[in-house]
Amino acid sequence: MLRFGYRQQAHASSISIRPRTTSNMRILFLGGTGIISTACTRLAVERGHEVFLLNRGLHRVPIPGARSLVADLHDERATAAVLGDRVWDAVVDFVAFTPEDIERDLRLFRGRTGQFVFISSASAYQRPVNHYLVTESTPLANPYWDYSRQKIACEDRLMRALREEAFPVTIVRPSLTYGETMVPLAINSWPMPWTVVDRLRRGVPVAIPGDGTSLWTITHNTDFARGLVGLLGHRQSIGHSFHITSDEVLTWNQLYQFVAEAAGVIRPCWVHIASDFITACLPEAEGSLLGDKATSVVMDNSKIKRFVPDYVATTRYRDGVARSVAWFEEDPARQQVDAGFNRTWDRLIAAYLRGAEAAKAEFAV
Repeated sequence: MLRFGYRQQAHASSISIRPRTTSNMRILFLGGTGIISTACTRLAVERGHEVFLLNRGLHRVPIPGARSLVADLHDERATAAVLGDRVWDAVVDFVAFTPEDIERDLRLFRGRTGQFVFISSASAYQRPVNHYLVTESTPLANPYWDYSRQKIACEDRLMRALREEAFPVTIVRPSLTYGETMVPLAINSWPMPWTVVDRLRRGVPVAIPGDGTSLWTITHNTDFARGLVGLLGHRQSIGHSFHITSDEVLTWNQLYQFVAEAAGVIRPCWVHIASDFITACLPEAEGSLLGDKATSVVMDNSKIKRFVPDYVATTRYRDGVARSVAWFEEDPARQQVDAGFNRTWDRLIAAYLRGAEAAKAEFAV
């Protein structure tokens, strides 16, 4: 499939479009320092694109070849001043979470980009699922997680802008995506992901939601990047939504076991706890469990492969998570443990085990 990018050139009264091959696009990433966006930035630079990152400049990890624009997106006037009169072949927003964020983006980029890519979330798909195989036509409805409902509202606003003013939007829905700085599981400390490895090595129980047999897909950020960058400048993708995930489907038991193997733990201590029990004790977990990871979800990637024929996910979870553990082991300063997480989950596991023992005793009479 031949793909074309295009640059918009602003004039006093009009904007003209001139075709360009996707080998040399001007791309703006809003954010650009997160787990997903860093991998996308590196790949876009590697492919010869002119890449700009707009963020507050608080987490400066230089990416050779990428240019930095420093502004707080919540300060729209300052952001507009930093952007100046630049126009873009593609703008990708990794950090919009509410319809108010989208209204700001529309004001900033109307008539100034050939494509606007909104990073939504696969958690926007219907929960609980009515069919195990999720496609881009699966309904968007999540009664459990406000984060997902906000993403759905963002999508709705952008699609209205497409219909009413031809705003060139493409929607991308990642699922659980990680890089070397993460140890992704159904339950772990997001800010201090070494915590689960520490628990495993200390031999304390690690909780797995449900019976661990639900199917799930976890995607490496370098794989996701190939799909996203392949969509940039792709005119036929405008108006479409895509999820970009691995084709590897594993049970949670398998995923947790691969983490134990990467940590060098031969006999890990697992405790399976029903998601309903977990969320009854910890209501804050309802969104990420009942709203995302409690049931089997298998993603159909045939659409992204039609639009980006060279897309293929090559990083198996067991290999990717082994690299993550190795990254943490390179520097003891990275091996931070979330004491609050440990206290909470120690209490939850202890409560569950006491209840199980009491139930067994009652039924033994």
